[in-house]
Amino acid sequence: MQQRVLKTLEFDKIRNQLMEHTSSSLGREKAVALLPSVDFSEVFRLQEETDEAAKVLRRKGNIPLGGIHDIRPHVKRAQIGGMLSSHELVQVASTVHASRQIKRFIEDLQELIEVPILLSYTEGIVVLANLEESIRNAIDEGGEVLDGASEALRSLRQQIRAREARVREKLESMIRSSNASKMLSDAIITIRNERFVIPVKQEYRSHYGGIIHDQSSSGQTLFIEPQSIVQLNNELQTIKVKEQQEIERILSELSALTAEHHDELLVMVSIMGELDFMFAKARYGSKIKGSKPIVNDEGRINLFQARHPLISIEEVVPNSVSLGSDYTTIVITGPNTGGKTVTLKTVGLCTLMAQAGLQIPALDGSEVAVFGSVYADIGDEQSIEQSLSTFSSHMVHIVEILEKADDHSLVLFDELGAGTDPQEGAALAIAILDEVYKRGARVIATTHYPELKAYGYNREGVTNASVEFDVETLSPTYKLLIGVPGRSNAFEISKRLGLKDSVIDTARSYISADSNEVENMIASLESSRKQAETDREAARQLLKDADSLHKDMQRQMSEYHQKKEELAEKAKVKAASIVEKAKEEAEEVIRELRKLRLEKGAEIKEHELIDAKRRLSEATPELNKVRKGSKAKPAKHEFKPGDEVHVLTFGQKGHLVDRVNDKEWQVQMGILKMKVKETDLEYVHTPKPVETRPIATVKGKEFHVGLELDLRGERYEDALIRVEKYIDDALLAGYPRVSIIHGKGTGALRQGVQEYLRGHRSVKKIRFGEAGEGGTGVTVAEFQ
Repeated sequence: MQQRVLKTLEFDKIRNQLMEHTSSSLGREKAVALLPSVDFSEVFRLQEETDEAAKVLRRKGNIPLGGIHDIRPHVKRAQIGGMLSSHELVQVASTVHASRQIKRFIEDLQELIEVPILLSYTEGIVVLANLEESIRNAIDEGGEVLDGASEALRSLRQQIRAREARVREKLESMIRSSNASKMLSDAIITIRNERFVIPVKQEYRSHYGGIIHDQSSSGQTLFIEPQSIVQLNNELQTIKVKEQQEIERILSELSALTAEHHDELLVMVSIMGELDFMFAKARYGSKIKGSKPIVNDEGRINLFQARHPLISIEEVVPNSVSLGSDYTTIVITGPNTGGKTVTLKTVGLCTLMAQAGLQIPALDGSEVAVFGSVYADIGDEQSIEQSLSTFSSHMVHIVEILEKADDHSLVLFDELGAGTDPQEGAALAIAILDEVYKRGARVIATTHYPELKAYGYNREGVTNASVEFDVETLSPTYKLLIGVPGRSNAFEISKRLGLKDSVIDTARSYISADSNEVENMIASLESSRKQAETDREAARQLLKDADSLHKDMQRQMSEYHQKKEELAEKAKVKAASIVEKAKEEAEEVIRELRKLRLEKGAEIKEHELIDAKRRLSEATPELNKVRKGSKAKPAKHEFKPGDEVHVLTFGQKGHLVDRVNDKEWQVQMGILKMKVKETDLEYVHTPKPVETRPIATVKGKEFHVGLELDLRGERYEDALIRVEKYIDDALLAGYPRVSIIHGKGTGALRQGVQEYLRGHRSVKKIRFGEAGEGGTGVTVAEFQ
């Protein structure tokens, strides 16, 4: 891939943005060196890596990549016998610890999601716990060698502290003496040349004797080591030398231990760099709201709502571009500042990003080709050194493109043929386009020349396009219109700006009849397209309103059933209480009768008492009987699909759709479908057979929740929101099973849908569709 093309399409800015998402110098190093690959299998692997990292970030939010250092120079120096500093050893221990943390993190991940690529990386990480522990036990985080690193070091440091205490004690007695305030510049103890000294005034230098180590800038103060502590300082320095020797011995041992694991450490660093880079790509993809593209080696580009990644999401206008299937060349015409060049760069940059393993700023399902080379002639590049004009500069690049372009190339021309005589420039542009078209290259070109508007109509495999311009606001909308050539809009703009009609009419008379006819045709196409967009927006709003109404009706029906069940339950409890009270009173009456018979000899027989109790029991209302006024009767009619029935519970009429099981039927009542027990149905009549027609899928009068949900072309997050709503609607409609169409694609959407369904409490099981149902592009969910 040419460096000039990478710079022209601003791929270097993508790398700079990517660097901001790395966690270590290892990741930044890879981001700086990132280049698009021209090998299809490598591009596919890189995209899989980025997608797997993105999947982890969606589930976990982050990954522990802190504490990674580039320890390769340290390991190599240790390998040849060099001694590492304490700070370098701390970096070694930190990197070993980070590798151990991320290895455990990824191994735990496999219980939640499949991460085969990450697991293959972590298999190469050897846990060097002994090395980490040895360094941590000897050196703290700040790089200081600890007293406990060895017994000898502990002893030496105890001796140093004892000697320093004696020196300080002796010096403090000097600075607290009665004449110290007169002879000393300040009553402090300080250090010069690693020896304890006191600040003595120049005129009293002979009073303390000893060694002068320094003086103040004015020369009035001398920093003197008094003679009485010279011997103590000498002893202290001797012990410090031994301390330093012991520290070097410890560092040498740890360096040798590091050298023993140099192979494992170098592999570990390489893997950590790869992991950091993988997750940097995933984080960058999330920032630009990117998606994993489908890659092919057939020169096919299908970008859905693609955005230029270097333009703010709030400002950029997304456009869909298709190339390589029905046509291999797109000619974009229209005025300046309309967005033609941005569209050109968007396609080129998305291609380079995809071939570098980055996600692209477009909707899920977008497709890009892996090209062997990408050529771009974009911008007004005058060469002062070569004394070349704009036209000549462009021609130098075009000549180079024509020498190298083939059927594995993507060629981008901006303002083809500009900078020379319009008639010659247009003819030259047509000839250049014909040449690259013959070679089988995929081409997108922008131009001002009206002659090229007819180019797409006269050649197979070529189509026109334009960027929309709003004459009312005198500004471009930046929307790409495939199949519609651009209009100049000069007359309309002039009229809006106040130019007289007479002048405009005169100008029109100078335009040929053919040109006027073409402009009128373009205007008609634009008008038809705008009307179609208006109608589509109106249909979408009706669809939205109907969906809202349907959802509201389902909610009200659900609330009605819930309230009904609550009232029925309260009535049962109240009835049970009344019955229980009646039984108790009856028992009390019978007991009193028996008592009367025994006490007073009343002529009451036992069998009469039993018969009275039975009659009391029969008079008790049964809770499970059909409530008064219900007309439920044992079903004598053999129900069949299509029968019109009366649903006793709701007092509504409907018709039978299908038998659910031996006791229940699915009944259509208006816009609702519900499961109803057969005992709650009363046969009305069987309608005469009529010609069956499929129920309209547009939400309207006959709308009900469909048995299928089509998610193809949806973004990942939007698709899951739709699935959640659809499952709720399907459950309210009483469906036993539904089908969700996610397509085969990259598998990310399929996996996300299936993970959601597995976690839903009402989903009994899921499976892929059968051969006739869509295969692995469809997931069938069965409800409990």
